[in-house]
Amino acid sequence: MANAEDQGMAPHTNAIEKLRAQCLARGSAGIKGLARVFRIMDDDKSRSLDLAEFVKGLSSADITLGNREAQQIFSLCDKNSSGTMDFEEFLEALRPPMSATRKQIIADAFHKLDKTGDGVVSVEDLHGVYDGRTHPKYQSGEWTEEQVFRAFLDSFDSPNNKDGKVTAEEFLNYYSGVSASIDSDDYFVAMLKRAWKL
Repeated sequence: MANAEDQGMAPHTNAIEKLRAQCLARGSAGIKGLARVFRIMDDDKSRSLDLAEFVKGLSSADITLGNREAQQIFSLCDKNSSGTMDFEEFLEALRPPMSATRKQIIADAFHKLDKTGDGVVSVEDLHGVYDGRTHPKYQSGEWTEEQVFRAFLDSFDSPNNKDGKVTAEEFLNYYSGVSASIDSDDYFVAMLKRAWKL
């Protein structure tokens, strides 16, 4: 089997592709779940991790990478060689490539949901934007409208830490997983316009 260099790929590209594939194999929640693990580990709220924290986070998220691959990804994302990796740079490298058109429609949908404009979508934001009364569990009397809203928000949250709030980053991470399975920009844009009535 040919190695990455023989195929004209840089080793760090091969490592990030391997990590991306593991995340996407978990569905649309894969990348956002990994992002959530790293955000929880960020005790000082610096939005960055050192190599040891990065390796620990991968392990906590049950990601299988060798130490060399983890080092390659870390080096790729530590662009200024500071010994820390910025979350945004890491997520940008990890997300499947998306066109500016896709990123814009995702941002438009998020802004429509974020009625309070605080950068976080919560149950309060959903009133008047999402009609929970059409949900089958609401109609059967099993759930209240608040429970419908919470379940809706949980679909964008990471599986291990559902807090009932969705950030723009979590929303983008969710849709990057969806985007990976859709070839056409036009179809992706039409799907989001229809889903969010944009």
